[in-house]
Amino acid sequence: MRRRTHFARHQRLTIATGILCIVVIIIILQLWLFTATINAMLGGDFSVLWPAALVSLVCFGLNGGLLWYLYALER
Repeated sequence: MRRRTHFARHQRLTIATGILCIVVIIIILQLWLFTATINAMLGGDFSVLWPAALVSLVCFGLNGGLLWYLYALER
Protein backbone atom coordinates (compact mmCIF):
# COMPACT_ATOMS: atom_id res chain seq x y z
CA MET A 1 0.00 0.00 0.00
CA ARG A 2 1.35 3.39 -0.96
CA ARG A 3 1.41 5.99 1.76
CA ARG A 4 0.50 9.49 0.67
CA THR A 5 1.68 12.53 2.53
CA HIS A 6 -0.73 15.40 2.83
CA PHE A 7 0.66 18.89 3.01
CA ALA A 8 -0.88 21.63 5.09
CA ARG A 9 -2.34 24.61 3.28
CA HIS A 10 0.63 26.91 4.01
CA GLN A 11 3.03 24.19 2.81
CA ARG A 12 1.13 23.84 -0.47
CA LEU A 13 1.18 27.61 -0.89
CA THR A 14 4.96 27.65 -0.40
CA ILE A 15 5.40 24.85 -2.95
CA ALA A 16 3.12 26.61 -5.44
CA THR A 17 5.06 29.86 -5.01
CA GLY A 18 8.35 28.04 -5.63
CA ILE A 19 6.93 26.38 -8.74
CA LEU A 20 5.71 29.76 -9.98
CA CYS A 21 9.19 31.25 -9.54
CA ILE A 22 10.76 28.37 -11.47
CA VAL A 23 8.17 28.75 -14.26
CA VAL A 24 8.90 32.48 -14.53
CA ILE A 25 12.63 31.77 -14.81
CA ILE A 26 12.02 29.16 -17.52
CA ILE A 27 9.76 31.55 -19.46
CA ILE A 28 12.39 34.30 -19.28
CA LEU A 29 14.93 31.76 -20.56
CA GLN A 30 12.63 30.88 -23.45
CA LEU A 31 12.14 34.54 -24.35
CA TRP A 32 15.90 35.10 -24.32
CA LEU A 33 16.39 31.97 -26.42
CA PHE A 34 13.78 33.14 -28.92
CA THR A 35 15.39 36.59 -29.20
CA ALA A 36 18.89 35.14 -29.64
CA THR A 37 17.64 32.65 -32.23
CA ILE A 38 15.84 35.31 -34.28
CA ASN A 39 18.92 37.54 -34.06
CA ALA A 40 21.15 34.72 -35.31
CA MET A 41 18.71 33.81 -38.05
CA LEU A 42 18.49 37.39 -39.29
CA GLY A 43 22.29 37.44 -39.30
CA GLY A 44 22.32 34.46 -41.65
CA ASP A 45 23.22 31.72 -39.15
CA PHE A 46 20.64 28.99 -39.56
CA SER A 47 22.59 26.34 -37.65
CA VAL A 48 21.08 27.38 -34.32
CA LEU A 49 17.46 26.76 -35.28
CA TRP A 50 17.20 23.05 -34.45
CA PRO A 51 19.15 23.18 -31.16
CA ALA A 52 17.11 26.20 -30.06
CA ALA A 53 13.88 24.43 -30.96
CA LEU A 54 14.97 21.37 -29.00
CA VAL A 55 15.86 23.44 -25.91
CA SER A 56 12.56 25.28 -26.19
CA LEU A 57 10.69 21.95 -26.29
CA VAL A 58 12.58 20.83 -23.18
CA CYS A 59 11.57 24.04 -21.42
CA PHE A 60 7.97 23.45 -22.48
CA GLY A 61 8.15 19.93 -21.09
CA LEU A 62 9.56 21.19 -17.80
CA ASN A 63 6.73 23.69 -17.47
CA GLY A 64 4.20 20.97 -18.30
CA GLY A 65 5.74 18.67 -15.70
CA LEU A 66 5.60 21.39 -13.06
CA LEU A 67 1.95 22.03 -13.91
CA TRP A 68 1.21 18.31 -13.64
CA TYR A 69 2.93 18.23 -10.23
CA LEU A 70 0.90 21.24 -9.10
CA TYR A 71 -2.37 19.55 -10.09
CA ALA A 72 -1.26 16.34 -8.37
CA LEU A 73 -0.47 18.35 -5.25
CA GLU A 74 -4.08 19.53 -5.03
CA ARG A 75 -5.51 16.00 -5.16
